[in-house]
Amino acid sequence: MKLKLSVFAALIVGGISALAVTAPVVLPAGTNSSPEATMKALFGDPAIVKAKGFEIKQSELDQVLTGAKANAASQGQTLPPEFTVAILNQLITIQVLLQNATPADHAAGAVEAELQYTNLLKRFGSTEAFERQLKAVGMTVDELRAKALQESVAKATLKRELNIVVTDDQAKAFYAKHAADFEQPEMAHVRHILLMTVDPETRMSLPTNTIAAKRKQIDDLLKQIRAGADFAALAGHYSEDPGSKEKGGELPEFSHGQMVPEFESTAFSLTNNQVSDVVTTQFGYHIIKMIDKTPAKQFAYTDPLPKINKTVAEICKTEVETQKIKELAPDYIKQQRQAQQVEIVDPALKALDESVRAQAQTADAKGALADPAK
Repeated sequence: MKLKLSVFAALIVGGISALAVTAPVVLPAGTNSSPEATMKALFGDPAIVKAKGFEIKQSELDQVLTGAKANAASQGQTLPPEFTVAILNQLITIQVLLQNATPADHAAGAVEAELQYTNLLKRFGSTEAFERQLKAVGMTVDELRAKALQESVAKATLKRELNIVVTDDQAKAFYAKHAADFEQPEMAHVRHILLMTVDPETRMSLPTNTIAAKRKQIDDLLKQIRAGADFAALAGHYSEDPGSKEKGGELPEFSHGQMVPEFESTAFSLTNNQVSDVVTTQFGYHIIKMIDKTPAKQFAYTDPLPKINKTVAEICKTEVETQKIKELAPDYIKQQRQAQQVEIVDPALKALDESVRAQAQTADAKGALADPAK
């Protein structure tokens, strides 16, 4: 199933990409401060939203946007201005809901947030890799977990307030319509050794003589492996991929479309324990060793899903809940924002929010004219 945008996802999305293992996020040399910390030091941390029971600071918005912008930049994209408004309104919604949270909502949210955190660690492969990616977007594990807890408690509150109930028949009907979404693609699990031919910070090509020396070195490493040398030991000593060298070059499992083409095609062509020839990608020279491949699989309704500690049935129930929330939440949130006297006090953000809302209303009006039956 495709994951939906959430504040939690936006916070850490810059480090989730499978390409992170071959394109690590690198902090500028000589600094340990985050972008939002720098802005706070220069301009202070004004409240951008005020309400009866809470405020939202500029740094809170900046922290979320940093992760999302990092992910977009890694894919050669930029975020449109309306994305900032969408995230701001998500932050407002979370705070509005937290004002109505009960002890039971807090308990349910804590369970869900812990599950999210556990699953996230599995995706990164190690606590060290996870913390390294968080550091790249200026966040600590404790800060991330606190944000995730808030979001999960808010969701539990919303479900209770809207009296969202999903029957087993409704969840099964969802599965029947979306069975194709529960197909696990073929997965590859490999180790690799990388000698980079580009500067890890600038991504500019290294000098020709340096590249030639690295080609000679990778060829020599391949000869050692062919002669029986331990692949993991060589990866731990020589590989320049910081995301995997500490694990003997081992990468998280990946499917088609998650790695650069040259790496992917070679990896999926290997059989268990087979070692590739030297592979050249935009990052440098690789040697790949197949650990194992998992064939594609169709998950049944009652099957557990790997790495997320949930069954297909639980995911289907969550999706139906999400659909019901999408239908019922807007009116409820609007009423609660009015009751709690929520106001965007930053002039630029307020103007942007009003502009986005006006555009949405215009689009809705055009849609209604095009389809009077609606």
